[in-house]
Amino acid sequence: MPHLAMTDPAPHLAHVAAAMAAPGQPEAGLRALDNALAATVGHRLFTVLVLNHAAGQKQRYYTNMPQAYPAGGHKPIEPVGEYHETVVLAGRPRFLRDRADIIRAFPDHELILSLGCEGAVNVPVRWNGETLGGLNLLDAAGRYHEAQTPLLLTFAALALPAFLHITRNPTETAP
Repeated sequence: MPHLAMTDPAPHLAHVAAAMAAPGQPEAGLRALDNALAATVGHRLFTVLVLNHAAGQKQRYYTNMPQAYPAGGHKPIEPVGEYHETVVLAGRPRFLRDRADIIRAFPDHELILSLGCEGAVNVPVRWNGETLGGLNLLDAAGRYHEAQTPLLLTFAALALPAFLHITRNPTETAP
């Protein structure tokens, strides 16, 4: 049985919407998004990945665990693999249900598993038919399920102002 959010998401969605309109962007909005996702869907590790298609690079822009998973740095976008096909090209969430999925999907799976994360979901943030990046939630095995897709995509849509700001200001550094 999938773990589904028991908390009413409406006040959390409203809080993220208000935070995205407040000063201090994009950090204020991303922090509110982190807190709202933790309270509704749940996560141990939350990261925001931003894609710079023009430069062919990706960057971890935000993380709730900066010691284990720091923000910053750039890596090449790899135009192959399950993440690229599902999240970037198709614009659908990718669900990793258990330890075996984590090991298969992530080269740094030992670190991820050491944090108690044996399940994950990568949620695309899209604008005008293009994936600008993703919200990455990691937690216990079985935490994430397709039934959560509408709520996850709603949070991703609320993240759009932050992603547009980041992608239009590529010289800014991650917080």
